Amino acid sequence: MTQTAPTPADQPIQPSTSSVFYRSSKTYPLAVRGEGVYLYDSEGKRYLDGSSGALVANIGHGRAEVGEAMAAQARALAFVHGSQFTSPVLEEYASRLAAFLDLPDFRFWAVSGGSEATESAIKLARQYHAERGDTGRYKVVTRIPSYHGASLGALAASGMGARRSLYLPLMREEAWPKMPKPDPTLSGEADAERLRAVLEAAGPESVAAVMVEPVVGASDAALTPGASYHTRLHAICREYGVLLIADEVMSGMGRCGTPLAVRLDDQVTPDIVVLGKGLAAGYAPLAGLMASADIYNTVMGGSGAFKHGFTYAGHPVSVAAGLSVLDIVERENLVAPAQERGAQLLAGLRELRARHPQVLGVRGQGLLLGMVLGDPATEEAYATPGLAERVAAAARARGLITYPGSGAVDGVRGDHLLLGPPLSISAAEVGEMLAALDGALGAAG
Repeated sequence: MTQTAPTPADQPIQPSTSSVFYRSSKTYPLAVRGEGVYLYDSEGKRYLDGSSGALVANIGHGRAEVGEAMAAQARALAFVHGSQFTSPVLEEYASRLAAFLDLPDFRFWAVSGGSEATESAIKLARQYHAERGDTGRYKVVTRIPSYHGASLGALAASGMGARRSLYLPLMREEAWPKMPKPDPTLSGEADAERLRAVLEAAGPESVAAVMVEPVVGASDAALTPGASYHTRLHAICREYGVLLIADEVMSGMGRCGTPLAVRLDDQVTPDIVVLGKGLAAGYAPLAGLMASADIYNTVMGGSGAFKHGFTYAGHPVSVAAGLSVLDIVERENLVAPAQERGAQLLAGLRELRARHPQVLGVRGQGLLLGMVLGDPATEEAYATPGLAERVAAAARARGLITYPGSGAVDGVRGDHLLLGPPLSISAAEVGEMLAALDGALGAAG
């Protein structure tokens, strides 16, 4: 059998000679090192990570203490299965996380990624109602557009046409009613009231939960509802006996300048909070959910077990990474700087909008920000997307990584860039980001 010779670790990768199944046919740089807000490839090029990967690297790259905490945990206890044991690190982390998020009496369910966390939330909402004898409730209302993950359940919940269309035959569409995305021209309360018609059309007695991103992520860059939106949404859910799930995979853990983005303008406590990305900030796979005491007690006082699980749920080494990341976030008070640096970046984006007419709008909260791109003549999306990818490529050539996307208008049309550098970014580094974006917008035309 012929084998491909291994590529030296410091040489660029050619897809034709690699054994890796890549996400696309493009050529990928070989990343070899990360430090602070920067990544370095094998040819020595430096990139400012303006999107924290995919809004993951909240504390920046190269934090040795996180690796040391993981190594210490691996030496002491690398793995136990959650059906048989808990662990000291998981117990400590769950308590610390509940305090950080100001969710007293909530319980932490740990998994490996955001899609797993969303799947867990969907299943838990279904089981909660079944434990109460309300077995007819199974539908989950989400928004269009929205993105809740790549696994089939999470993707079915999502309202992102381009990522769902191929897999529609595998989905039961009636289980996922869709409500409109936030409309900034409406008051928050009037905007949320649109949920009522969706519940009535779906049959409210069949709805288990409503799941929303407090600040929209990949599907419609940093779209944010008006004040009191979540308060009204929560009240409607209570009226109909429906659980409210806040998907804070991107927006949580301080990224929007507060531990939970659902509380930016409203003092709302959802029934379930879905978390990921920033929990371990890319140092290990870690995500999960926080469930209210009512939900936990209903399950444990009923059948006595959550009928769900993953092999690596609560993995001690991943949880040790999360605990070390939380130590850094709290010790360096990174939540408050997310507000300050986010305000600086947003102000700079507004200046870019004034200079580049293809920027139709800028928005967001903290360090979860978005640029909406389109036709300056009509101030609408181009019929064929592609501008965001061109701007991202021009930015990458200038040493800046962004997160381009499309399809927010109708599943196809709409170009946007999502921006979310590490919370540890400095004022000077924000200036570097803006300079690169300025050049990229000019080059992309």
